[in-house]
Amino acid sequence: MASTFESNLYEAQSITKPPYFNGDNYSYWKNRMRLFIKSNDYQVWDVVEDGPFIPSKREGDRLIPKTKVEMTDEDRRRMQINDKATHMMFCALGPDEYAKMSSCTSAKEIWDKLETTYEGTNDVKETKIGLLNLSYENFKMEPDEEITKMFDRFSVIVNGLKGLGEVIPEEKFVRKLIYSLPESLDSKRTAIIEAKDLKTLRLDALMGSLLTHEIMKKGREEEKKREEKTVDKKEIEKKKIGIALKAS
Repeated sequence: MASTFESNLYEAQSITKPPYFNGDNYSYWKNRMRLFIKSNDYQVWDVVEDGPFIPSKREGDRLIPKTKVEMTDEDRRRMQINDKATHMMFCALGPDEYAKMSSCTSAKEIWDKLETTYEGTNDVKETKIGLLNLSYENFKMEPDEEITKMFDRFSVIVNGLKGLGEVIPEEKFVRKLIYSLPESLDSKRTAIIEAKDLKTLRLDALMGSLLTHEIMKKGREEEKKREEKTVDKKEIEKKKIGIALKAS
């Protein structure tokens, strides 16, 4: 289940257009943009990650750029990937973000500048990662908290770590979430651990299992309340009949 973001980010997105970035929720956009580029053309992602291809030739002990006349069709094809990547990045940016990045000449430069702008330098990123890790280690489900709200809070931490480049196996997230459940869910936790292979259990499957348990529990509580109301009504009717008999 996705974390809670601004409502405009939930609007349906075209699979043929890059996700729009207006300066909000950079980590969310970054992950989606990475997947969008890779799904379209992995060579484009290589350019974003590694930098542009510059046609060059060897002259003595050094490499120098080729002139236009010296470029081959293959050189031009590879250069076009640079332009495709840069165009894709600019198409994803809103007016304000475009203005900040308009001086960049390559997709990698745009990507790196966005990271520095919204994630900070390496020192800043390490500080953010440290704070998120602290939140992760101290994470607990609050008393009477709904499963969906608990999962939203957990997802914010998980997505934040992933967005900052932290590679954490999903199994670790699953185990953390299971052992973060309160005592009231001890029986459910035990049932999941005994019935599931935690090495292959996915977060969304765990979420579904917990949500089903919560729905069934609420259903039983409501049924119990209805039964208690029925009993109360019967008791009231009995008292009324008793009073009526005494009066007669």
